[in-house]
Amino acid sequence: MSYQSVNPYNGKLLKTFEYLSDKQVEAALDGAALCFEKWRQTSFAARAAVIAKAASIMRARVDDFARPMTLEMGKRINEARGEVEFSSNILAYYAKNAERFLAPVKLHPTVGEAHMESSPLGVIFCVEPWNFPYYQLARVAGPHLMAGNVLMVKHAGCVPQCAIAFEKLWIEAGAPIGLYTNLLITHEQSEHLVDDRRIKGVALTGSAAAGRSIAARAGQNLKLSSMELGGSDAFIVLEDADLEHAIKWAVWGKMYNTGQTCCAAKRFIVVEELADKFLAKFQAALAALKPGDPMDEKTTLGPLSTESALVDLVRQVEGAISKGAKVVMGGKRIDRPGSFMEPTILTNIKPENPAFREEFFGPVALFFRVKNEEEAIALANDSDFGLGGSVFTRDIARGKRVASRIDTGMMFINNISWSDAELPFGGIKNSGYGRELGDMGIQEFVNKKLVRVASMEAPA
Repeated sequence: MSYQSVNPYNGKLLKTFEYLSDKQVEAALDGAALCFEKWRQTSFAARAAVIAKAASIMRARVDDFARPMTLEMGKRINEARGEVEFSSNILAYYAKNAERFLAPVKLHPTVGEAHMESSPLGVIFCVEPWNFPYYQLARVAGPHLMAGNVLMVKHAGCVPQCAIAFEKLWIEAGAPIGLYTNLLITHEQSEHLVDDRRIKGVALTGSAAAGRSIAARAGQNLKLSSMELGGSDAFIVLEDADLEHAIKWAVWGKMYNTGQTCCAAKRFIVVEELADKFLAKFQAALAALKPGDPMDEKTTLGPLSTESALVDLVRQVEGAISKGAKVVMGGKRIDRPGSFMEPTILTNIKPENPAFREEFFGPVALFFRVKNEEEAIALANDSDFGLGGSVFTRDIARGKRVASRIDTGMMFINNISWSDAELPFGGIKNSGYGRELGDMGIQEFVNKKLVRVASMEAPA
């Protein structure tokens, strides 16, 4: 077995990469641990020079980074360019703000003085997914490298060229050897890394199943971990919503990255008064999307990331139908070369249908009618996931009230603009724990140390 780079647009094998040997992994771990001892003593200004340089390289060579993304996992080229630019912004954000985020915090004890200070933990092991090949890396690299940690990263097996390009970025930016290490390794080697005493923390973005496995192993080793897992986000449309505005966000929220986004709009919960109009407009908008070469800027529907992803999703839809779900549109692969699936809408999904609890990772929307706001909130909360969600209403105060009652890590009112470098990202329930981005993202893998000074006698 090996890492394989396959173009999902045409099924062509681009390149293969062999796994690292155990000896190579051990040498890389030794190098990372050695690098940490120097990097932890490096000033914020010196760290920022490296991280900011990496950001400027990405910004200057957007297409060089975007093209491998499109070739390896089928992301439409305009979306790929946007991801590169956003990844650059994340790195620049932490280069600018990390020292302020980690500044000592003065406390006010009854006697003497005290403060909390932040210090890095060491080598952090990251396991990252394929759906955002650079963004997922930037949002761990920016904060944790600026905090003084070093990273070893196992990226997804289908995007090895992106993984290698990101590692080379750090070398070009002047990073010391061992600061950022890409690992082409097996799952077994990954587990051994979690066990290794030199690894001080584990960050994973992926499925709930992967999260349970890695989190359990980290827990057995009493190591800090952060888990950004799947989602089944509700897209709530109340009766007073601006329908045209909601439809535009519904299409983007469902179809961005061909629906392969953990916080995509997945469960469309529409109050009865607007349900028919919403469904008709939503269906028409999805039907207008045309499959094509993701390298072509005119293409509006790209392929799924891999053939296996397509096969699994079609099988999942068929399972939902077998348990009573109704197909409004789509449901099948598109009869053409490549891993393309029809935009799909399913309805009549009852709680006893497994689809009611599952995450559909692709261009599949689940549609629900509800009588009123209360039913919308109850249905939104009746989920094993709790990543994000959105509510559409002309009454902002009402939108805020609804948002406060939804059990998720993030809520959006009249938009689904998930990511900003300044906004913490993460969820609850089966969507994981911990936060990335914003001032919270840099706090995940630092030691919060209390330092107290007081002139007092020891108790008798």
